[in-house]
Amino acid sequence: MDRSVLMAIVVVFMLFLLGLMFWAWRGRKRRQSSVARPQTPPTTRGELVGTFAGKYVATTAQGAPLERIAVHGLGFRGFATISVFGEGILVQIAGTPEFWIPAAGLTDIRRATWTIDRVVEQDGLQLLEWKLGEQTVDTYLRMDSPAAFELAAHTLIPAPAATTERHTS
Repeated sequence: MDRSVLMAIVVVFMLFLLGLMFWAWRGRKRRQSSVARPQTPPTTRGELVGTFAGKYVATTAQGAPLERIAVHGLGFRGFATISVFGEGILVQIAGTPEFWIPAAGLTDIRRATWTIDRVVEQDGLQLLEWKLGEQTVDTYLRMDSPAAFELAAHTLIPAPAATTERHTS
């Protein structure tokens, strides 16, 4: 075989692989068609606590960091601006519609080390656990100022009620 035939075989094989990836991505989006659309930002958001730069990494089903949610603009990584308001968190990802995480739907903020396509140093990702419709999801962020972001975001989650233990003797 001469070189041009081998090159044609490689190009056809690469196109075939690209077609398979496209087909698989469409299948994932079709299977996730029942996932609720994130809320659009409300007109009244409460007082601005802070605005932070970083990267949006992924949103996955809760406890399933390898199951990326691909619908409603949540499927691709990108530079992001995250604004924490008194009523919730506004997520603006470059090239996708902004979405709102209401404070009432935010259940936890913690650190993570890895998710679907990103591994970083120990606790290098910020994980927001929140309700998307009836489903709980995890949104992973890589913030430029993680401590400042977490300090602001933790104002949205009420502290657990203090319990007093009584010991009887």
